Amino acid sequence: MSQLETAMGMTIAVFDQYARTDGNRQTLSKAELKTLLEKELPNFLESGKDKNAIDKVFKNLDENGDSQVDFKEFVLFVAALTCCCHKYFEQNAAK
Repeated sequence: MSQLETAMGMTIAVFDQYARTDGNRQTLSKAELKTLLEKELPNFLESGKDKNAIDKVFKNLDENGDSQVDFKEFVLFVAALTCCCHKYFEQNAAK
């Protein structure tokens, strides 16, 4: 598989790994999202001092207000975070 295909597969695998813990494999609960962020993006959470960060992330991701984060909502988050990282690295490379 190509690097991009591997990355796509890993995104799916990570979502599936955490989504299945409460029995609903289609969505992430707030607790599942918290565990995912703590395990898979620990630096993302450590960089902020906001104790309500998980609640804010969850609320922003749950676009349809069903108290669950589905795969589409999760992928939009990963894509937005990736765009921010890309911009950050571009700006630092220019210095």
